[in-house]
Amino acid sequence: MIKSEKIIRSTCPYCGVGCQVDLQIKDEKIFRVDAPFGVAPNFGRLCTKGRFGVDYVHHPSRLTKPLIRKEIGTKPRKAIGMEGFREATWDEALDLAAEKFVGIVRKKGGDAIGSFCSAKATNEDNYLFQKFVRGVIGTNNIDHCARLCHAASVAGLQISLGTSAMSNSIAEMKDLDVFIVAGSNTSETHPVISTFMREAVVKNGAKLIVVDPRQIEMTQFATRWLRQKPGTDVAVFQAMAQVIIQENLYDSDFIQKRVDGFDDYAASIQESTPEWAEQISGVPAAEIRESARLYANAEKAAIYWGMGISQSVHGTDNALSLANLALLSGNLGKTGTGLNPLRGQNNVQGCSDAGGLPNVFPGYQSVTDPESRAKFEGDWGVVLNPEAGLTTMEMVDAAEKGVIRGYYVMGENPMMSEPDLRHARHVMEELDFVLVQDIFMNETAEYADIILPATSFAEKEGTFTNSDRRVQLIREAVPAPGIARNDSDIIADLAQRVEEKLGKKTTAGFEFDSASSIWDEMARLTPPFQGITHARIEQEDGVHWPCPTPDHPGTPYLFADTFPSGKGQLTPLNYRPSQELPDEEYPLLLSTGRVLYHWHGGTMTRRSKLDDIYPDPTVEVHPKDAKPLNIHAGDWIKVRSRRGEIKVKALVTKRSRPGMVFIPIHFAEAAANELTLDARDPQAKIPDYKVAAVVIEAM
Repeated sequence: MIKSEKIIRSTCPYCGVGCQVDLQIKDEKIFRVDAPFGVAPNFGRLCTKGRFGVDYVHHPSRLTKPLIRKEIGTKPRKAIGMEGFREATWDEALDLAAEKFVGIVRKKGGDAIGSFCSAKATNEDNYLFQKFVRGVIGTNNIDHCARLCHAASVAGLQISLGTSAMSNSIAEMKDLDVFIVAGSNTSETHPVISTFMREAVVKNGAKLIVVDPRQIEMTQFATRWLRQKPGTDVAVFQAMAQVIIQENLYDSDFIQKRVDGFDDYAASIQESTPEWAEQISGVPAAEIRESARLYANAEKAAIYWGMGISQSVHGTDNALSLANLALLSGNLGKTGTGLNPLRGQNNVQGCSDAGGLPNVFPGYQSVTDPESRAKFEGDWGVVLNPEAGLTTMEMVDAAEKGVIRGYYVMGENPMMSEPDLRHARHVMEELDFVLVQDIFMNETAEYADIILPATSFAEKEGTFTNSDRRVQLIREAVPAPGIARNDSDIIADLAQRVEEKLGKKTTAGFEFDSASSIWDEMARLTPPFQGITHARIEQEDGVHWPCPTPDHPGTPYLFADTFPSGKGQLTPLNYRPSQELPDEEYPLLLSTGRVLYHWHGGTMTRRSKLDDIYPDPTVEVHPKDAKPLNIHAGDWIKVRSRRGEIKVKALVTKRSRPGMVFIPIHFAEAAANELTLDARDPQAKIPDYKVAAVVIEAM
């Protein structure tokens, strides 16, 4: 029994900052959340979600028992509420789930299963999940929400540097000289990080360059605000690079020692002048020139970006254009410099690290590399699939064609997060079997055949890895509701049942006595983690990977001596317009994103007191666009695209530029992805959530 009136140190379950929190417990409930001073990464700071938004843990709608669809097997499957399910025992639910998976595998093979692991689950949960999918089911069809947020950042940084992680630690932000924030509404999406950025400006005189089409709060602290048209980021950054080369502002020593491709890149960019970029982006050429000089002449300069850069049909090019700027100016490999994609969810970094991607084992070891595969085969005692699996959206395509027949979804909600939801629902309706493992009934669980109740961050042990690669602990603070179980325990029991029915057995097995023992197996197979244990994390309040040996101090910033690829690679680029632009029928450009008081699909915050503060779906409309339609602040209006329509409350504001509307992604009753299109970056396979054509109508 957990005692009353105690304080449990844990890690915030919201964004990728990974704030350390003290959960104050009384009568087996969290009644207050504080932040410990003197402890990285937040040093006593918390945002409104971290401080007031964890009451979802005790919401009465928590899943407490396994559920089985009453009319299981009926197609097309329809979304149903709780009344369409019956309660079951764990044995019945897991036996049936194993039977269904084995039936599909025997009939169609392991690649007929698609699986989604979770950026909300622990590293240990995700390691065990991908081990089950790869080692028992026999497929690499495993992906998670990183595909829908920073896959383009990963692809771009892999090409440029050979790795995709954030270069620098959060602690370095307050000492910046110059920094660029692009496509990140930092004060609302990563509020604690924004306080360190603003501290650098206000207290230390740092110069901030904001690149964003919306008048976000960070523009109030900016020396330069480049207000580009959505989808024109590459043109702006190419022009900055052209100025750096033309005016000889580049770091020739750094380039000679550590960068390849300079001559070809310099030749490719000659025509990408600020005047050219102004015609495309609307950003004045003089502003582009001054920004390029400011960044290139700084002793220490860093770049931070969010999903405004990555969630694009040319997201990989966006990331590459930022990497080109850093390589040209030598702003890599020392404190206060670097390339830093700000991770969205609390463990999206860790989920990727733990192998939650279709092409890599834990630690980004390629599934197609014979040596890497042999290592995992030897340890697990199975023959592994040598082909890379399908990404999130490729699994949708395969399901539509009948190639994938079943889904295993742990802690994700694709029926809110996928673009063109009307199409996504149609695909889900035709699957043979859907297993969902979560803490709440959500839009995806409504399509499930079986729902397995899991535990929240406050009810289990394990680790999360934050945006700057710091591995940190979560600790059990309150009991689980009903008979809900830890994700790892659920996966282990399911894996053993499937193994038995398939007549195969992994040598390493799925019997673990603690989260730390799962971590130890993953670390043994993953060189960057081999110096990290739960005991060390406890002692040091977190450890940055790579940390290859027990005596290694961890790595707060990367690339001090070299890049994983040897030398950095400058990459020539061509600006390409977005796939769907406004026209006479759909004259406005839609962008989507987050707001301060809510979180992604709203599964957590909309079951929190924070929903009382921001209860309604909204759309930002510029006064110039609202006036001709007689739309006023507070009016309910329709927003329509070629794919669907939603009803939202108008916010008439100059925050969004004329010709552009902005809709938050958190409201199932007015899901922004009813409107977005399934256009994808050709390399990262990430959908374009930031540019679509819409029309607004008064009601």
